[in-house]
Amino acid sequence: MFCYQCEETMNGTGCTVNGMCGKKGDVAVLQDRLIYALKGYAFCNSRGRTKGCADPDFGPFVTEALFSTLTNVNFDASYFEKMIRETLERRDVVRNAVHNGAPPGPHAPNAAVITYDDLMTKSAEDIGVLSTENADVRSLRETLIYGLKGISAYSIHALILKSESGEIYQFIEKALVSTIDDSPLEKPNTEQMIELLMECGGIGVKIMSMLDAANTGVYGSPVPTAVSTGVRRNPGILISGHDLKDLEMLLEQTRGTGVDVYTHGEMLPAHAYPFFQKYENLAGNYGGSWQHQKSEFESFSGPILMTTNCLVPPKDTYVDRLFTTNMVGWSDGTVSAKHIPAKADGGKAFSEMIELAKTCPAPIELENGTVMTGFSHGAVLSAADKIVEAVKAGSIQKFVVMAGCDGRRKERAYYTDFAAALPDNTVILTAGCAKYRYNKLNLGDIGGLPRVLDAGQCNDCYSLAVIALKLAEVFGMESVNDLPLVFNIAWYEQKATLVFLALLSLGIKNIVIGPTLPACLSPAVLDVLVRTFNVNQNTDVESDLRRLITLH
Repeated sequence: MFCYQCEETMNGTGCTVNGMCGKKGDVAVLQDRLIYALKGYAFCNSRGRTKGCADPDFGPFVTEALFSTLTNVNFDASYFEKMIRETLERRDVVRNAVHNGAPPGPHAPNAAVITYDDLMTKSAEDIGVLSTENADVRSLRETLIYGLKGISAYSIHALILKSESGEIYQFIEKALVSTIDDSPLEKPNTEQMIELLMECGGIGVKIMSMLDAANTGVYGSPVPTAVSTGVRRNPGILISGHDLKDLEMLLEQTRGTGVDVYTHGEMLPAHAYPFFQKYENLAGNYGGSWQHQKSEFESFSGPILMTTNCLVPPKDTYVDRLFTTNMVGWSDGTVSAKHIPAKADGGKAFSEMIELAKTCPAPIELENGTVMTGFSHGAVLSAADKIVEAVKAGSIQKFVVMAGCDGRRKERAYYTDFAAALPDNTVILTAGCAKYRYNKLNLGDIGGLPRVLDAGQCNDCYSLAVIALKLAEVFGMESVNDLPLVFNIAWYEQKATLVFLALLSLGIKNIVIGPTLPACLSPAVLDVLVRTFNVNQNTDVESDLRRLITLH
């Protein structure tokens, strides 16, 4: 295997035996094969589109498949074997329709014609990351693929809420086809490929906007909310991941059963939606970000439902209480998590989880307090006049965007230290699980405005962009880059890659990213980003305070 799609990749270069995420080498190669098959499927479907015989289910299928290959989503080899077979079957239906059953011709790429048996013999060197020989082309292609994975994740969330876009599906198709050239490119058109990455970022803005509209259309606009971090005496079910529809169904089915529901990780922002505040059985938020789940899931005592990515290979002590749904899957070949499929109408039956919860003790309390969330663009912009006055009066000197992902590296203590060291006249804008590094610090407020404004999940980074664009408009500035606003963001996986590309597509410059730079960026590609956007890596707290706050 060779994988360098996440921040904790081995030695900052690539995992080659097993993934640092817990993904086994055989599963990694299956994911490579699936992505290769998807490229061939996209190629044939693009030809089918011109002849009126494209697969009408191309978009939903491909987004599910790509989402399943994100870091910490699916560890089950049998799932990928099934998806590879179905991808090739769908590809062949379209290809045969395009060519009326005749062979596709000598110039068709191998991914468009390879058989299942042949593909299953291919190694990572044959069809994976390193099969592209030119380092810069490889860098651009893989960064694009990771952006597509982020688009796919948010597209699936939107689709579950009946919102989808043909434009987004067609971009995914076009982008996959752009990576399919089997011949090594000695003189790549870097500028053209960078433009495709910027287009990917623009599509990222669109899908996050769509998801925001879908979430608020169904569940209402988030409102600032203090969420309990303690526990009750009832048995409970813990829901983690990102999917709000699963939470809705779980809350409905646990109503009146004596079983409480707790959120974990990126599900914390659900408490801010008015729709969910009517449920008395929504008890609070338990624990912190994803990398602590082995200890937190163990102490929770009851069943756990993983709805999307952020699954860590479970311990034996709670794997029998672990349930998965959607694209999430866990199996080590011997023990598997129980999977809850969707019915034909999209509904799900959580009865087995509920009955198990009734036999479990109440969760062990980890802490007892509250944490704030719900500062989406609607909530923050409703106070725009007060914010402008505070900036003009000097009460607020800087807004610091500290959104993104949390992770396991000890270097991530930097974000806690940086937040704690910020001057009292700075406000942190955050979204994603990176907030768990500082959202429980006692940083106070400025004129009643908390100094940490949590917009929500990682997809709610869109809210931060909306806030920045609106503030630029209110202040009469031509660009977000002229605002008293700086970016010190953390990344871990492929949705963060998409958010990064989305920010660049909006023309935002001077972004500081950490705790490391993506291993997929070759020196030449990184040089383009530095020269064009002044992208930099974070260093140490004192130095970054000087360059972002004092001297900026």
